[in-house]
Amino acid sequence: MTFLAIDVGNTRLKWALYERAHTASRKLADGVEFLEHIESLGEGPWAMLPAPTHMLGCVVAGEAVKRRVQEQMELWDVAPNWVVASAAEAGLINGYDHPARLGPDRWVAMIAARHRLLARGERRPMVVVMVGTAVTVDAVDADGRFLGGLILPGHGIMLRALESGTAGLHVPTGVVRPFPTNTSDALTSGGTYAIVGAVECMREHLRAHTGARPACIMTGGAGWKMAPSMAEDVELVESLIFDGLLVMAEHRWSLQK
Repeated sequence: MTFLAIDVGNTRLKWALYERAHTASRKLADGVEFLEHIESLGEGPWAMLPAPTHMLGCVVAGEAVKRRVQEQMELWDVAPNWVVASAAEAGLINGYDHPARLGPDRWVAMIAARHRLLARGERRPMVVVMVGTAVTVDAVDADGRFLGGLILPGHGIMLRALESGTAGLHVPTGVVRPFPTNTSDALTSGGTYAIVGAVECMREHLRAHTGARPACIMTGGAGWKMAPSMAEDVELVESLIFDGLLVMAEHRWSLQK
């Protein structure tokens, strides 16, 4: 039972084909396409793949992009299934005021992070951070209840906002320094420490709420840039969305047999 996982972000589509819908499954193939090249999937990298039996995807780029992806999937006889956050799934309880309005990528990432900790025997609160076009910082207690989270601009959006709203800041990207002494480093350090501050603030909120030291799991294309600036240890997991889609697929299909 082959399983296709798709993660559609704001700029790129990532996909992976697995032997089956199970967390222990072997990956058969994977790839990445920029959103403007989605129409090449059906006649390109997907053309020679074995037909997936099931598909589960996470999309934050909107309905139009979702339809374009589904058009490329028409070469197979597989029903498209897209994640919508629910009141509870795969051991995670959704504390959002309107559960279905929670971003599907956040929901999937939290499910993956919780199962990652439980697989190691760690039943503890956690902060889940995704660093991309936007940054999300979500808190989950030791019982698997999503308590709430933060959304803030990603580093690129911060810099573009400053460039468009302030004269004289069109400068190359700098490096992160404790005491920046030029504008490039000041901009890069300011954006980085703004994100670090949001993460550390959420960690302290969660520590005070639960009385326990939270784990912190981070993913996203710019996660490796953020980790060295964090005050406490951070676990970087590049595959967190795919890990979560596998967990959800296992609960939806494999465990039904």
